[in-house]
Amino acid sequence: MAKTQSPKIDFAALQSNLQRQFKNLDTKDPSLWPVLPKVLLCAFIAIGVAVALWFVKLTDYQAELELERGKEVALREDYTKKLVKAVSLEALKKQREQIQQYVIQLEKQLPSKAEMAALLSDINQAGLGRSLQFDLFRPGQIVVRDYYAELPIAVRVTGKYHDIGSFASDVAHLSRIVTLNNISIAPGGKESGTLSMDATARTFRYLDPEEIQAQKNAGGKQ
Repeated sequence: MAKTQSPKIDFAALQSNLQRQFKNLDTKDPSLWPVLPKVLLCAFIAIGVAVALWFVKLTDYQAELELERGKEVALREDYTKKLVKAVSLEALKKQREQIQQYVIQLEKQLPSKAEMAALLSDINQAGLGRSLQFDLFRPGQIVVRDYYAELPIAVRVTGKYHDIGSFASDVAHLSRIVTLNNISIAPGGKESGTLSMDATARTFRYLDPEEIQAQKNAGGKQ
């Protein structure tokens, strides 16, 4: 039985044929080109269009990504601001509660109008308890504020240095608020070792509801 021989490929002829297809191409009229250049041209155009579309789409994605990043930054900043406000608000609430408690404690130290006489007696007893002599004890004109009244008292006491210091300390530790202002100390004069202290004792009391209302009415008329 005879053996069949496989056909041989003439690569030289094939190469020559390909070269002939790419020679003398009319760039003005590609429709006249041979098949292979036409196919390669179409493939090149298709690849170029695909690459251009890909770049356009990529640009859109990039712009969208930048937009989303901007939104993320804005949201983070907004969240941070709200978080700071929330923390500050909580701190302010605590400070407000502390201030309210402090005000309540101060109000408890303010006597009422009816208790002022007892407070004046306590100041007098504080001096007598330290063996001081009151040369002057004269309540002044009451100064009415928004929610409290202030009563200045002109005081002059004579006694020993340590007794005067103890008297000032006793006044500061009274259950009601009393301050000593405009303090002036001078030698006592007749008795050796004694001093004379002039001061203005200021005490405070809260206003009665009727006084508060009268104060508001007076403020509204101004």
